[in-house]
Amino acid sequence: MNLRHRVAAATAAAALAATGLALAPTAQASAPTATKAPTATKAPAAAPAVAKAAVGTTSLAAVLTAGGVAFDKNWTDYDIVTAAVLAVLKAKPTSAVKVLTDGTVVLTAFIPNDRAFQKLVKSLSGKTLRSEKAVFAAVAALGIPTVEAVLLYHVVPGATITAAMALKSNGALLTTALGSTIRVRVYRHGPTISLWDKDYNSRNPRVILSQTDINAGNAQIAHGIDRVLRPVNLRG
Repeated sequence: MNLRHRVAAATAAAALAATGLALAPTAQASAPTATKAPTATKAPAAAPAVAKAAVGTTSLAAVLTAGGVAFDKNWTDYDIVTAAVLAVLKAKPTSAVKVLTDGTVVLTAFIPNDRAFQKLVKSLSGKTLRSEKAVFAAVAALGIPTVEAVLLYHVVPGATITAAMALKSNGALLTTALGSTIRVRVYRHGPTISLWDKDYNSRNPRVILSQTDINAGNAQIAHGIDRVLRPVNLRG
């Protein structure tokens, strides 16, 4: 079964409407217990400390498209994933991927760089394509539903996870906007943050530590990764 068919099957099992899902319990503190309304003789409970800090509303889509969208020879930036987001939104304006354009929605995205997509295409086709344009064309040929599902698998709604937080989250299970999960593994050597996806036969993506906390200070934050997360096991 190829990637398109496997992703379609996985998407049918995990509804794309899961954008409201956040971190699994192992990766996110439980919500505060609801308290009764304060009486006239008691002062209102103090707001959580996190609410005191101002949080910006610049969206990740705004950051990714700030310099324009053009393919180049720099394989360490994010032209292909940006083009993929725009292609999905052009074909499906109401896609759940649109959450990346709303800076008021809290989320964390793990975004593959252009080299990561080149490696994905080679894994699928056996060919090493030499231009970003050709790589994007190969990715787009998988079909909008597949590209949409793969993109949603890179988004963790409900939490702004900084690199410092991720480094302290070994073993955390993140629930993605696709509905399926990613396991975080942190190794002291390096250190290294590895993201375990659903393809058990391929090397798991790693966070690029020089490309973390993109859009820091805002509700939406991103970290660069060196492989594309796979929501299905391609060789199983």
